[in-house]
Amino acid sequence: QVQLVESGGGLVQAGGSLRLSCAASGRIFSIETMGWYRQAPGKQRELVATITRGGSSNYADSVKGRFAISRDNSKNTVYLQMDSLKPEDTAVYYCNADRITHSSGGYPVTSSDYWGQGTQVTVSS
Repeated sequence: QVQLVESGGGLVQAGGSLRLSCAASGRIFSIETMGWYRQAPGKQRELVATITRGGSSNYADSVKGRFAISRDNSKNTVYLQMDSLKPEDTAVYYCNADRITHSSGGYPVTSSDYWGQGTQVTVSS
């Protein structure tokens, strides 16, 4: 069974920094893409950043230059360094992992679209 567990959220003043972590557990052989999404109250979930196993990253325009995504493939962990935080960054941040090759019944299978439980980030003005 594959699970994603996030950590690192909290309350910070505008201009401050936070670092989110998300670790995938289970009998995992590889994860193609990992990323972060967020959902503010009354809004749809939106992409923040993604990173492939090879290290190619993609960012939402609203966070470019302020957030940095990275991953440690040996630990099946993805990070999101958030600097120069703004009140509009306030949201629940969700970790996502796509195309996970893992063991199921002793056989390798590739599954898509796993989500973490979410971690709250609140930026005060």
